[in-house]
Amino acid sequence: MNNRFLSVVALGLAASTLAFAAQAAEIKNIVIVHGALADGSGWRKTTEILEKHGFNVSIVQEPITSLADDVAATNRVLDLQNGPSLLVGHSYGGMVITEAGNRPDVAGLVYVAAFQPEKGESLIGLASSKPAGSMNIRETKDGQYLYLDPATFAADFAADLPKDEADFMAKSQVFAAKAAFTAKVDDPAWRSKKSWSIVASDDRSINPELERDMAKRAGSEVTEIKASHAVFASQPEKVAAVIEKAAKDASK
Repeated sequence: MNNRFLSVVALGLAASTLAFAAQAAEIKNIVIVHGALADGSGWRKTTEILEKHGFNVSIVQEPITSLADDVAATNRVLDLQNGPSLLVGHSYGGMVITEAGNRPDVAGLVYVAAFQPEKGESLIGLASSKPAGSMNIRETKDGQYLYLDPATFAADFAADLPKDEADFMAKSQVFAAKAAFTAKVDDPAWRSKKSWSIVASDDRSINPELERDMAKRAGSEVTEIKASHAVFASQPEKVAAVIEKAAKDASK
């Protein structure tokens, strides 16, 4: 009986040690989820900075056909990681990481000029609560998808980028299904995970006040950067610094 008791205690201690080790593991995996009306290519400079600092960066090229599809696309990339990951979401990508972040191998969440929803909230509902400065959104002919008018893309989305970079982003934007914008979040991961938020103070796509309100509600650590909605492309050093600090803090 004593031997059996000692064996149970030993197994329990071993399991606790493994769990503690997993929580304290150094985070080297950064998984980035781009926003709507853009693709992952704009994250190249931030990615290169993080990789020079020893991080393994992956970018989810989600289809933006539905929130469920985009969470599934994120899960497929997370499945490829070895060890815990930090999830980073820009704009609509914040909706995605809020759902996908519930996985046990996700150590924390970084919202970059992003939506940070509560249970039952949708992107369209949040955006309507505090409208942004200007967004020339157009519908596709079938009425199912949305895109940002290339003629005003720079002013609305990337006002602080060189013209050629903003023009390329306009050409490579991913059209967003209306269904993705109306989908409601079920279980916000920020309720149980550490989170960080970058507020782009010159954002014309998401009202900066809305970004501040969502971050405050979630108890996120906030960094304000004077930049457009494309802060990840125009201020890659500052964005990379926030992500790197989050990875270090989440490793503690």
